[in-house]
Amino acid sequence: MDSKKRSSTEAEGSKERGLVHVWQAGSFSIIPERLPGWGGKTVLQAALGVKHGVLLTEDGEVYSFGTLPWRSESAEICPDSPILENALVGQHVVTVATGSFHSGAVTESGVVYMWGENSAGQCAVANQQYVPEPNPVSISDSETSPLLAVRILQLACGEEHTLALSISREIWAWGTGCQLGLITTTFPVTKPQKVEHLAGRVVLQVACGAFHSLALVQCLPSQDLKPVPERCTQCSQLLITMTDKEDHVIISDSHCCPLGVTLSESQAENHASSAISPSAETLDSQGGVFENTLIEAGLPLATELNIESTPTTSGDTTSSQQNIQGTTEISSARNIPSYPDTQAVNEYLQKLSDHSVREDSKNGEKSMPPQPLVEEAVPNLHSPPTTSTSALNSLVVSCASAVGVRVAATYEAGALSLKKVMNFYSTAPCETGAQAGSSSIGPEGLKDSREEQVKQESMQGKKSSSLVDIREEESEGGSRRLSLPGLLSQVSPRLLRKAARVKTRTVVLTPTYSGEADALLPSLRTEVWTWGKGKEGQLGHGDVLPRLQPLCVKCLDGKEVIHLEAGGYHSLALTAKSQVYSWGSNTFGQLGHSDFPTTVPRLAKLGYISRVTAGKDSYLALVDKNIMGYIASLHELATTERRFYSKLSDIKSQILRPLLSLENLGTVPAVQLLQEVAGRFSKLCYLIGQHGASLSSFLQGIKEARSLVILKHASLFLDSYTEYCTSITNFLVMGGFQLLAKPAIDFLNKNQELLQDLSEVNDESTQLMEILNTLFFLPIRRLHNYAKVLLKLATCFEVTSPEYQKLQDSSSCYESLALHLGRKRKEAEYTLGFWKTFPGKMTDSLRKPERRLLCESSNRALSLQHAGRFSVNWFILFNDALVHAQFSTHHVFPLATLWVEPLSEEAGNVNGLKITTPEEQFTLISSTPQEKTKWLRAISQAVDHALRGTSDLPPYGSGSSVQRQEPPISRSAKYTFYKDPRLKDATYDGRWLSGKPHGRGILKWPDGKMYSGLFRNGLEDGYGEYRIPNKALNKEDHYVGHWKEGKMCGQGVYSYASGEVFEGCFQDNMRHGHGLLRSGKLTSSSPSMFIGQWVMDKKAGYGVFDDITRGEKYMGMWQDDVCQGNGVVVTQFGLYYEGNFHLNKMMGNGVLLSEDDTIYEGEFSDDWTLSGKGTLTMPNGDYIEGYFSGEWGSGIKITGTYFKPSLYENDKDKPKVFRKLGNLAVAADEKWRAVFDECWHQLGCESPGQGDVWKAWDNIAVALTTNRRQHRDSPEILSRSQTQTLESLEFIPQHVGAFSVEKYDDIKKYLIKACDTPLHPLGRLVETLVAVYRMTYVGVGANRRLLQEAVKEIKSYLKRIFQLVRFLFPELPEEGSTIPLSAPLPSERKSFCTGKSDSRSESPEPGYVVTSSGLLLPVLLPRLYPPLFMLYALDNDREEDIYWECVLRLNKQPDIALLGFLGVQRKFWPVTLSILGESKKVLPTTKDACFASAVECLQQISTTFTPSDKLKVIQQTFEEISQSVLASLQEDFLWSMDDLFPVFLYVVLRARIRNLGSEVHLIEDLMDPYLQHGEQGIMFTTLKACYYQIQREKLN
Repeated sequence: MDSKKRSSTEAEGSKERGLVHVWQAGSFSIIPERLPGWGGKTVLQAALGVKHGVLLTEDGEVYSFGTLPWRSESAEICPDSPILENALVGQHVVTVATGSFHSGAVTESGVVYMWGENSAGQCAVANQQYVPEPNPVSISDSETSPLLAVRILQLACGEEHTLALSISREIWAWGTGCQLGLITTTFPVTKPQKVEHLAGRVVLQVACGAFHSLALVQCLPSQDLKPVPERCTQCSQLLITMTDKEDHVIISDSHCCPLGVTLSESQAENHASSAISPSAETLDSQGGVFENTLIEAGLPLATELNIESTPTTSGDTTSSQQNIQGTTEISSARNIPSYPDTQAVNEYLQKLSDHSVREDSKNGEKSMPPQPLVEEAVPNLHSPPTTSTSALNSLVVSCASAVGVRVAATYEAGALSLKKVMNFYSTAPCETGAQAGSSSIGPEGLKDSREEQVKQESMQGKKSSSLVDIREEESEGGSRRLSLPGLLSQVSPRLLRKAARVKTRTVVLTPTYSGEADALLPSLRTEVWTWGKGKEGQLGHGDVLPRLQPLCVKCLDGKEVIHLEAGGYHSLALTAKSQVYSWGSNTFGQLGHSDFPTTVPRLAKLGYISRVTAGKDSYLALVDKNIMGYIASLHELATTERRFYSKLSDIKSQILRPLLSLENLGTVPAVQLLQEVAGRFSKLCYLIGQHGASLSSFLQGIKEARSLVILKHASLFLDSYTEYCTSITNFLVMGGFQLLAKPAIDFLNKNQELLQDLSEVNDESTQLMEILNTLFFLPIRRLHNYAKVLLKLATCFEVTSPEYQKLQDSSSCYESLALHLGRKRKEAEYTLGFWKTFPGKMTDSLRKPERRLLCESSNRALSLQHAGRFSVNWFILFNDALVHAQFSTHHVFPLATLWVEPLSEEAGNVNGLKITTPEEQFTLISSTPQEKTKWLRAISQAVDHALRGTSDLPPYGSGSSVQRQEPPISRSAKYTFYKDPRLKDATYDGRWLSGKPHGRGILKWPDGKMYSGLFRNGLEDGYGEYRIPNKALNKEDHYVGHWKEGKMCGQGVYSYASGEVFEGCFQDNMRHGHGLLRSGKLTSSSPSMFIGQWVMDKKAGYGVFDDITRGEKYMGMWQDDVCQGNGVVVTQFGLYYEGNFHLNKMMGNGVLLSEDDTIYEGEFSDDWTLSGKGTLTMPNGDYIEGYFSGEWGSGIKITGTYFKPSLYENDKDKPKVFRKLGNLAVAADEKWRAVFDECWHQLGCESPGQGDVWKAWDNIAVALTTNRRQHRDSPEILSRSQTQTLESLEFIPQHVGAFSVEKYDDIKKYLIKACDTPLHPLGRLVETLVAVYRMTYVGVGANRRLLQEAVKEIKSYLKRIFQLVRFLFPELPEEGSTIPLSAPLPSERKSFCTGKSDSRSESPEPGYVVTSSGLLLPVLLPRLYPPLFMLYALDNDREEDIYWECVLRLNKQPDIALLGFLGVQRKFWPVTLSILGESKKVLPTTKDACFASAVECLQQISTTFTPSDKLKVIQQTFEEISQSVLASLQEDFLWSMDDLFPVFLYVVLRARIRNLGSEVHLIEDLMDPYLQHGEQGIMFTTLKACYYQIQREKLN
């Protein structure tokens, strides 16, 4: 019994729920009585043992009644009224169970309590006869490393054992006997153990008989099914046997493995006690061949409550038992008496049927129960769901408690009251009488209503012989009915099939299980596993052997069992179709098919029974009184749902399966549609079965309206019904029923009655096809019933309550779906009618399953404007397209890309509609204004539905049911062009606006070209990606970037199939503006790189070309893709050329320097080829003037004069040529023009400085937001420019009033942020400049001759960026002007070198000087520092080597010696030093200790970038020196340069700065000119002097 979530029920009527009625077996009280001494608490569950019972109330309390021998106080051993189990108070119990003499309870938290008889350890307590009070049982899983307590869901108790089902769906067992299923021989087991045999399977429920156990297990998903082994894993016998007998072969798959269990009783005794049951089975119904098997416990028997008239004749008829698949099952036999021929068999059987089997009382044996018996539900007589399904108003068969040996009580609760209670129980075992003979059931006409039949049967006391296993089948020859009396055995569950099954090829119609429904509702894919003692056949395996391990009951596979119950020695299984299978001991007729006469069933009116339970000699029913029709409505829902499931199952098995298996069903598409219908039908059928099962368990709980499945998971039902309706209407539209008519006619004629019966059509004249049609649409009628029941339930609540609201809403949901599906059916029929009249050729191409007709213009109501006189224009509107049909052609316009608008009447088109599609525009004229309105509305709605794609779903709920009149102008759709020359056959998928692609979309051409990105008015516009396959190279060109009006325009990256990549600007599909072209990989034939300006796809303007293979780099002017004009070339071997180029060659004047300072200055005719006048100067100053010809590096012919000036001139006159370097190179301001122009363009200026400032700021804001939007997809770009930076950049620094230092700082901060993000135009500019600078001066470009060029370039950048900044901030003063300080200068401090106080005499007035370098170097230089510093280091290489050698040598001396050597005055020598706070004397050996802080300070010069920062470091160093001198002198003093220089020299030496020369030259080149004569300027001069001094030291 599944535990239910319980919460307090509505207060009203709680007195009317869960009333307890009891009655005794064999007692003369016919009417069930109220349980004596029981108050009014609502009972949710009750369980009976042999002599006691347990009740569970709604608030989770447990009461015991009956004989309780384990109680400690004598008064409580046989109490008058039920006793509260105090030990469980406050625990909130959710389910209870009783064994023969013990009880158990499970609390909400999953803890098990056991009490009662414990002689076999069934209460999980060791060495104790009784457990008087409920005692908690600890169940823990030893496999988990910290021992976790196992939570339990359900409990089942037998006579000597208990099973518990855990929340993880595993079984735990304790007690004694093989029925535990454990691998152990030591009993009792008092510590709960896991039943390993079923580990890993999902167990849904457990049940216990006295000495056997059952488990309901979910089937494995189909992919997990393992192939069936050939031999039994336990006993190695073949699982499927073939016996060759005379002239036929018997195939048997009913191998029963005893699992190695030996029977304790002797074989002989066994034979004596079992009913001898020869059962006849035919292999096919034409041959009358039998095999008689003497079986220890014969075949299972099924009875059904509605056996439509079956005349049973004595001996000649044969019962052929046949499985659906047509394989015959034959139970394994021990002794087989062979009968030579049919005659003998018949005689033998005749004999048997004449002498009814009597109990042989002298042998005192039990009569073996005839086998599992099925009471099959007649749809009107809703049969027995047991607990997990509890069907309140249906036959409830429950042999609930573990030991109900005597009885199964069968109730049928009708739709409104409990109609009958049938009790089959034996009056006295001795009355065997003739009634038990082969009594035939009175023939009743098939047309009797079943209800009538049931009443008759029950009133006359239906006696069904236990000897008759009635099976009916139609033989192929004709419809002879054959039935044979045969002995029924009790051993394995069987179900009696309905009459007249057609033999068919089996067509698999397994429901397509929807995972969603399975998660929410009980599964119907189940197996039954049993184990324990099987002496009475209660295990259902077809024998009477015990089983130590769980074994699957094969014949219940696929029967959709949803609940199990076990009596003492028999078992029951309830299926979703409300059939009950029974097997096991039938001594007292518990199987509902009795060997003994029963008293006439009597009727007891109690109310709505929610549970029945049976003990050994008593029965108990829990009854709900009908509160305001609430309970009645719930019961009605459950009953009708199960009845509906039965009907659907019948349709599925008796109509759909045979139809699908017919030959020649027509075309493939038609068959596929039918299969889809069948599949969806199966799915729906399965869902209904699950729902029926879940309702039954719902009725056993608290019955809260809000947890009803059709309320909670309404969409599951709505979707399944909608899906089914869609597939059946598609089938209808495609003429499915007409196609079926021919192949199915015979089948339908044969089964006409069945069809009429199932479809509830009583009119004789109705055509078969129409009946079939009605039958297929039958499920949709069910929705009205749901709506009705929900409405009924709603009326039981207050109008204001949430339940009322919810039920009301759901009801209208189901009702509106029902109406909607009704409309769908009508639409389908209308469309079908249209196809029948439509000209044939077009039908084939236009007819599609999903296509429905909305309206058409055959009445000439719509014509085409300006149509020819004789042209025929027919317009047909479908739900997915507008078709324009002419004589023999037609054109289909998909609705998703169709725009319709009414034309205004002024234009003279009185009733015109303008239709726009991507490639056509036409006007339709309608005959009247009404027609115009009708068509406009029809087209608009159809377009709207086509766009929403929800035409199959009704608007759930009332809110969204308002129809939009106008479909949106802007929409998403897919379209293939057929006319447009540029786009022919291309497919566009994306946003549209009035017939043109507009917004984001993807355009694909058939040849593989593809554009994905933004569109505007039908053209590519915005950011997009474009791919063009290159067939020859088998690769593709790929462009990512900006577009304008269908062409590449703006920034982009183009990767060519050849491997070249261009990053830069485009215009009109051409490279235009600044760009970088990479060719080839480093390994390929000609890797090279160009960065510079492009004009109309060609290199033009300034550019840098790096030819990696030749190791040359060209920096100069280009024109039409060739070097033309001034340029510089450097090579990896140190050659340097600057001069003129013409058509890629060095031509004209130039200067050539080699690595060793040899210089040629003159004319060139080709690369590295001298030709004409020139001067050649040697490194030592000698030079030759004259005419030269030849290639540099090989011999050069010279005609000229040789000079040796060094003899006469001073050494210092170095060749003048060095001073002239750079004259023939491109001027710094001419470089990278395109980059700056682009930035000005972005700010909206035609040329530098021309334009409006406010417009520029607008453009910046636009650039930031569009770039941000575009880069949302690639977060790596945005991480560089953090989003916060972007947000702060959106505020423009505002300046009002006089310009001040604060405002200057604001601008500085803004620039730093702007240059941090490439999304800002200035940031982009800086990023590009850094890229081009590095490209120029890295690699081959790291040539010392280029240093001056590099410095000039930086200065040019500063100048040009400063111009931009002044444009954006017009209030910024020009270069070199001073901003007055707003606050007065800090108090005057002593000047460093001179005695007078420092009044900043350098600048005319105190203030802050505005310079481009001060403002922009902090932003720019750190990024350009590595290549620039590298050039300085190369240029000063020789000097620095000399300097460094000297530093290393002098640093070997200790401090005092070095100070003396450098001539520092004694008074400045430190005497003591404070090291880590301690004062230490300076010893002659002390090293690296004096002026340590100043040394440390100076070393930081290498970690700064800008000259101003480096100058600050020098200034700080001087201050540190002064501090330490002051500390040792203890008096004020003034430095003079003579005193200061040696001390500073000492600090510079000790600082050991490797590239000091480079640092000095960098500061000198880039420092602000106004600082040169100030304090920092003097200090810098001092440092420079030290540097040169150190180099001279060598000479001392």
